[in-house]
Amino acid sequence: MATVMGSWTFIIIQSGILFAWITANLVGTIRGWDRGWDPCPFILLNLALSFQAAYAAPVIMMAQNRQQDIDRTAAENDYRINVKAELEIELLHEKIDQLREREVLKLTEAVRMLTELQQQSASGTCGSDAEGGRPL
Repeated sequence: MATVMGSWTFIIIQSGILFAWITANLVGTIRGWDRGWDPCPFILLNLALSFQAAYAAPVIMMAQNRQQDIDRTAAENDYRINVKAELEIELLHEKIDQLREREVLKLTEAVRMLTELQQQSASGTCGSDAEGGRPL
């Protein structure tokens, strides 16, 4: 109901009805048709509009409360999703850190082995040929 009463269609239709009501009563009063059914201070029209306002305001407030509850639930769901995503991101960071540590250990081991090989090759040949003492 709040959606209908808050639309341009409702405002245009209600304005048309009010215009027709006032026009019909003024024309009836001018022509002498028992002064119209709602003569000029339009007490019946005021009563109808007051009745409409008395029921429209609580309905609109209830709709706003319902929308507020829906928004609150959506915000809570968003919060839960964000917390879960944060935990997943933390887990991924831990896995990446573990992979880096493994890679660093492998690289350190490879460097150590290459250093040992270089030291063995340097100390084993002494930089000369065994036959004639010629450099390699």
